[in-house]
Amino acid sequence: MTVPDDDWEPEEPTDPIVNTDPLPDELMVPHRRRLSPNHPLYAEILAAHEDAVARGKRLYHDPDSGLSVMTAPHLWGRGYCCYSGCRHCPWIDR
Repeated sequence: MTVPDDDWEPEEPTDPIVNTDPLPDELMVPHRRRLSPNHPLYAEILAAHEDAVARGKRLYHDPDSGLSVMTAPHLWGRGYCCYSGCRHCPWIDR
C-alpha cells in the first residue's frame, strides 16, 4: 500500500467553519462506539490524530485502514453531526 504524503489535504475545505467556540478537551478522544479503547492500534491512532491537530491539519491518515480521517477540531468547526459515523465526531451523545 502506498502511504500518501502526511501534508496532503484537499485545497479548499468542503465545509465552512460555523462553530468558533473552543473544542472541550474531553471531546478530543473518540467515543468508545467509534473507536474502542481495546482496538490494537488505539494508541497509534490517537497519536496520529494528536499530531494532525498539533500541526493544524483537518485530516490524518488512519494507521489501521490507510483512509483519511477528519480531526475532532475540524468536525467541531462544522457545527453539526452529519450522521456518517465519523471517528472523531464531537457531536455524538456521550
